[in-house]
Amino acid sequence: MTERDNPLAEKLAQRIRREGPLLFSEFMEAALYDPDHGYYSAARRAHAEPTGIAGDFFTATQVQPVFGRIVGAALRRMREELGLAEGCTVADWGAGRALMGEHLGGFRYVAVEAGEAAPEPLEGIVFANELFDALPVDVVRCGAAGARLRRVGWKEGAFCWIDAEPLAGEWKEYAERLSHRMEGLDEWILELPVRVEPVLRRIGGALRRGALIVIDYGYTEREVIRFPRGTLMSYRRHRAHEDVLRDPGAQDITAHVPFSFLEQCASSLGWRARGLENLSSWLLRAGERDMFASALQAESEEEAVRLRLQLKTLLFGMGETFRCLRLEKGV
Repeated sequence: MTERDNPLAEKLAQRIRREGPLLFSEFMEAALYDPDHGYYSAARRAHAEPTGIAGDFFTATQVQPVFGRIVGAALRRMREELGLAEGCTVADWGAGRALMGEHLGGFRYVAVEAGEAAPEPLEGIVFANELFDALPVDVVRCGAAGARLRRVGWKEGAFCWIDAEPLAGEWKEYAERLSHRMEGLDEWILELPVRVEPVLRRIGGALRRGALIVIDYGYTEREVIRFPRGTLMSYRRHRAHEDVLRDPGAQDITAHVPFSFLEQCASSLGWRARGLENLSSWLLRAGERDMFASALQAESEEEAVRLRLQLKTLLFGMGETFRCLRLEKGV
């Protein structure tokens, strides 16, 4: 890759030459959300969809209509449990093409996209499907000598990792706590979820009373040992690779969600966690009232087969990989 091949690479390389190596969160922010050349921004301007068969990866939202029907049933049941009013709001935070809207009858549906202003204060449910894995993170290399931030530099026409300053402050405490789980390793890589609290604050500022449903892939604190090289990954044309510095703006970048930190952060902001579970368990409970009859309702046998395959994908594919966290506020 050279600067001439990629306008965002040129922009970032010039910034590095001017200001010095970037925090990875700054690089990832630009790669995904730069107004002119960011991965999601460019897709929206081109009316293209980065997900699905023609895109770079699948999300549960594409498994329609089954996913939407089950989620709609789950949210209506939750509305009853929380004593929320008929017609209350569902804010789909990170909505993309807003595919969930048609399945949420009985609610006022509001699609909120990354970078947009938060909606007016509401009572209801915030639905965040694969929102937190796309939040920019910082990166540290840890070992016996301590933890150092990894910054992004530019050398010989390519972006490269640079081990920079020692970690300090609250994030040093976070890295040390997780590092206790890495006993026996010479070195390891951690991501710092530096944008989780600001996003939770924005959501909390919009939600007066109700619940937040987070669906994403991630790990708990005790599971971090599974990822000694970190969790950063890029996706392009349904192929995953670890070179997250290549072609900024032309590929997706994600990091697993640290659910233990997410719960702790939410608790400090006044949320109450109702437990973390596999997505399959959450979906099974949502469909148990009618044994998925409404989710699988079809007008032909061909359609019925397609819907059964969607349900199988959700329960036995994505359902075992993704987690669901329910947070409540003011109820």
